[in-house]
Amino acid sequence: MHDYGVAWRILRLPSITDQIYIKAQRIRSIEEKGVHKIDEGVQPEFVGIINYSIMALIQLELGHASTENFHISEKETVKLYEHYIQKAKELLVDKNHDYDEAWRNMRVSSYTDIILMKLLRIKQIESNQGNTLISEGLDANYMDIFNYAVFALIKLNEKH
Repeated sequence: MHDYGVAWRILRLPSITDQIYIKAQRIRSIEEKGVHKIDEGVQPEFVGIINYSIMALIQLELGHASTENFHISEKETVKLYEHYIQKAKELLVDKNHDYDEAWRNMRVSSYTDIILMKLLRIKQIESNQGNTLISEGLDANYMDIFNYAVFALIKLNEKH
């Protein structure tokens, strides 16, 4: 927020989805090529995916803002950010319990693929104006993306 403020508030949900997609696609490209030319590796991209996922959840709640009226206070932004971080963490803990930490035996590349799959699902839901028949909605998919990015960061940090 210090550097950019809340300029992201003007982003419509599909634009946030595309931002996450760009980051996930870059991670996959680096994983497949084994090298990157831009100084940043995959860890900052996973952090970006986490942050954009939270932004998406906030936008789902508030809707996107106009270019003239996009400001919300820093206090309100932090409150919303912490609220969705807490919700995602609770989901992570619950799923971790039910799945018995299966994520620990997965490869980071699998997290990348699952994030990309979730993004394609989100794009389909967005194409259907947010309507689903039997599947989870946008919020559940953004939460899952958040959690897979957290798992990836944990695994990457364990390597170091």
